[in-house]
Amino acid sequence: MATVARLYQFPVKGMTPAPVEQLSIRASGAVEGDRVLGFLFGNAGEEERPGWWNKNSFVSMQNTPGLGRVDCRFDSATSRLVLTHDGREVASGDVREGGDRGRLEAAVAALVEGFEESPLAGHPERTPLRLVGDGTEPRFHDRTAKHITLVASASIEALAERIGDSVDERRFRMNATIDGVEPWAELDWIGQTIQIGGAAFEVTGPVVRCLATHANPVTGERDQDVMQTLTREFGQERPTMGVLAVPRAASTLRVGDEVATP
Repeated sequence: MATVARLYQFPVKGMTPAPVEQLSIRASGAVEGDRVLGFLFGNAGEEERPGWWNKNSFVSMQNTPGLGRVDCRFDSATSRLVLTHDGREVASGDVREGGDRGRLEAAVAALVEGFEESPLAGHPERTPLRLVGDGTEPRFHDRTAKHITLVASASIEALAERIGDSVDERRFRMNATIDGVEPWAELDWIGQTIQIGGAAFEVTGPVVRCLATHANPVTGERDQDVMQTLTREFGQERPTMGVLAVPRAASTLRVGDEVATP
């Protein structure tokens, strides 16, 4: 039987996932509490589309692997964001308050500037960083269309076997990990409808991976050649892990929910 094994929110785009027992999904497909904040480069300009920027406009694991060593905790009830690096708090504050936002922006910029691989090095135009988002509205997914992301744990295990080492699923920044299906089965769901805990989802497409997946989500080092392994070892045209899914109605997903597949 296929079931939901783990669920994640990502309050700040490109930073620490928050494991949760359930996710509230809006009818639009947006996940409550997911990508509600982000640290934007200073030269990103005005919003490309209402409330949205391309992922390359943000500090993220793609351009800043050292973020793997930054622990990000966001309390939606108090709007308080706490950032720690290697166990030491570097900044905290209420994202509704201008002064606190300024201190968070400065602290993250200083941290990123100190990393060996830093997108700010040699790019003064990218500072000051700007903290965007109100802490409530899910706005900063990689695509303008709202969706949840799903991956089969067996697919990650198949990748790990080819890499020759364990692969932390958090590299892929997915909302839900599914147990009980064959490797790559989720790619066969594209264009079809699945049921998760009784809620219907249209699986709309694959998730094509970027350099963020090469970064260890704990050590912050680029230590696994994920993209090339996916294309070379599995014959993929583009490095793919996981799928996008859009709900037919607002729903709640819970760890342990049964997944009914085609």
